Formats: sequence, structure tokens, C-alpha cells
Amino acid sequence: MSNNTTNTNIIIKRRVFPRKKICKFCADPSLKIDYKNPEVLKPFLNEKGMILHRRQTGTCAYHQRRLTTAVKRARIMALLPFVADIEVE
Repeated sequence: MSNNTTNTNIIIKRRVFPRKKICKFCADPSLKIDYKNPEVLKPFLNEKGMILHRRQTGTCAYHQRRLTTAVKRARIMALLPFVADIEVE
């Protein structure tokens, strides 16, 4: 009898796994990482201008390393900002 009461009180929670993100550069070989093309690099920066993590963007380790160096080079060449402009209200 006590066995039935414990089974009814247990709530089974199912873990929901998010879809695995695919590397944008591996999926489309024609898309090249180049510091001279800031339009390709901008989606990998947050609103503050910081480089997003691999977990957030889904890029593979190989392309994340190349992306990081391209963003840093673009910042030095003044194609991308080091810090985004923050409007004070």
C-alpha cells in the first residue's frame, strides 16, 4: 500500500535537449572568414561589441579561432568597434 502512494507523488520531468547548432562556415564553404568583410563578422558580436562564445553561435573550434583573429584584425583596422556606443538617457 505504501508503494502505491510513493509512485503517485513522483513527478517525472523529461529533459528537453536543444537542437545542436551547426557551424555556419562548415555548412556553407563559400562563406569565408575575412577581416575585410565586417558584415560576416557582425553577427558574432553582441550589442557591446564582444565576441560571442562557441556555445552561443554554434561555430566549430577551428572556425571560432579564425573568427576571433579576424574580429581582432578588423578592430585594429577600424572596421569594427572595440566597444559599442552606449546611449545615455
